[in-house]
Amino acid sequence: MTGALLLGVASLLLWPGRRTADRLGPRPGSGARPVLLHPVRPPVMAAVLAGAAGAIVSTPLVAVLAGAGAWAGGRALATRRAAARVDAGLRGLADGLAALAAELRSGRSLDAAAAAAGSACGDTAVGRSLLRAVRTPEVAPPDLPGELDAALARTAAATRLSQRTGCSLAAVATAVEDDLRARSRHRVELRAATAGPRASATVLAGLPVLGLLMGSGVGADPWSVLTTTATGQVLLVAGAALEATGLAWSHHLVQRALR
Repeated sequence: MTGALLLGVASLLLWPGRRTADRLGPRPGSGARPVLLHPVRPPVMAAVLAGAAGAIVSTPLVAVLAGAGAWAGGRALATRRAAARVDAGLRGLADGLAALAAELRSGRSLDAAAAAAGSACGDTAVGRSLLRAVRTPEVAPPDLPGELDAALARTAAATRLSQRTGCSLAAVATAVEDDLRARSRHRVELRAATAGPRASATVLAGLPVLGLLMGSGVGADPWSVLTTTATGQVLLVAGAALEATGLAWSHHLVQRALR
């Protein structure tokens, strides 16, 4: 029964979403796309699976704590992946601007240079946004995550400046590209400077788990005390809360340094 329940939860969490429908496209002879459920976010998926596993192997309190910890870890991982996608988009945008400037200096038309710049971005969404910013700078750029939106807004403003004043669009695009690359180098330097504190916070976060393993290794049963006695459950909740508070505060300090 428990295995069937876990399989059912996993099937719902892994149900294809809208992106899968866009990738597959409509069926031959049909103009409609299949009706799909809204995709479940990875943190929610991790929380449900971890909570179900905790309920199977231990007590409901452990299931709740495991679900909360998995949700926090999944959210942190999703945030890190989103930041990596933004960084890749900014690098692609800088490459596109470099290609735009090179094509314009070689004497190609604006449309041809913009098409080449969009292809040089490497990312389809960023390429389309760059095309729109160059060809129709009066239109607001689409909503993109992080600094991509601001970078595209600067690109559109540079294009409008070139149209109004008659200055070289290649020179303006090169200036925007240099600014993007300088910001990217600055972020890399800041992340390298904060790598030590982030590693220390990760090691400190794993010490309670190491203590439980060492206690079990010497013949004690700390996990049973923490999950089956009232005092142990209070200590478990307090320890988990302090652990989460410490991690959140460390993350806050690192993010302040990265700004």
